[in-house]
Amino acid sequence: MLKKHTCQNGLRIVLEDIPAVRSVTMGIWIRTGSRNEDSKNNGISHFLEHMFFKGTEKRTARDIAEAFDAIGGQVNAFTSKEYTCFYAKVLDTHKEYALEILADMFFHSAFDKQEMEREKNVVLEEIKMSEDTPDDIVHDLLSEATYGNHPLAFPILGTEEILRSFTPDDLRNYMNKNYTPNNIVISVAGNVEDTFISEIEQYFGEFETNQEGYRYEKPTFVADHIQRKKETEQAHLCIGYNGLSIDDQDVYSLVVMNNILGGSMSSRLFQEVREQRGLAYSVFSYHSSFLDNGLLTIYAGTGKSQLPLLKETIEQTVDDLMKNGLTDKELTNSKEQLKGSLMLSLESTNSRMSRNGKNELLLQRHRTLDEMIEAIDAVSHSSTYKVIQQMFNGSYSSALISPK
Repeated sequence: MLKKHTCQNGLRIVLEDIPAVRSVTMGIWIRTGSRNEDSKNNGISHFLEHMFFKGTEKRTARDIAEAFDAIGGQVNAFTSKEYTCFYAKVLDTHKEYALEILADMFFHSAFDKQEMEREKNVVLEEIKMSEDTPDDIVHDLLSEATYGNHPLAFPILGTEEILRSFTPDDLRNYMNKNYTPNNIVISVAGNVEDTFISEIEQYFGEFETNQEGYRYEKPTFVADHIQRKKETEQAHLCIGYNGLSIDDQDVYSLVVMNNILGGSMSSRLFQEVREQRGLAYSVFSYHSSFLDNGLLTIYAGTGKSQLPLLKETIEQTVDDLMKNGLTDKELTNSKEQLKGSLMLSLESTNSRMSRNGKNELLLQRHRTLDEMIEAIDAVSHSSTYKVIQQMFNGSYSSALISPK
């Protein structure tokens, strides 16, 4: 049973008790990511995430690591374009201890200058590692080709030049502006009673900021084409189509359609590009939903000489989808596969915590499992055809990294 509570300062708590397990996963969700940045501080959301682990007023970075290791727990964090999450998974007997440490990291991180300089080098290596992975950075290039100068085009990791410029005051000012109570959700799932809500509120229920928060500006789909030469063995191609926002009523039809296009091993792209023609080892499609827009991405990597045939095959696959829609078998199989994946994904406290936290943060509502299955079952030929025509009839963006 999911419980929701809003503190006096506007911070929200969602708690799901799962008595059959012995673990508890808790996460602090903040509605801020690279989209909240500008050209002068790009990468600060991600760097701030790193610095939360580098020591507080009473704990060193090593103390934090040893505290969770000593109880057999896990602690981690991640940053996306629209949100940041800090989370911990522990035995139910250690949940109060884990909550206190997370609160200490959140409210009392020291942002020590020496630690900052060391961590800048760590993040710089992370950026270099990404640059050495062309099938990774080509997706960043696609965001740039799709959104132009809009913050959604910014890479989450930022750049070396901007990263080097960050000061402790920059981090604190960014927190004051974006880490506001109304932008934060605490999500807990596992063997935990409702009384734990009051313990969370003792730590998070009273802090205030004077900032109004970030105002989102809807992006324009630029549909540009970017190509970069690089010392690689393969050419890496991404194609992007204007998608749907996270709360769009047709998003379930899109998910079903994408699964058939390139979301599984039985998908059209996988079967045609890899199995039938042997043009690529890796080929897939996925959809990214944001607060006010979305992006459908098709990715494939192939030898440079096969690139024209690969692109032609992708275009033919999309054209056939537009002309003929889905078969009855594809529609049925895709819906059953998605229902199975959905139910299996809810078997861990991590996934329950993540689903509840993200839904509350971005949608302020929660669908039950039965409601989600009903929504998948309601997807039809006409609803998917509508999405297909809406998505693929317009212009598209592309990014290509190819050998020199």
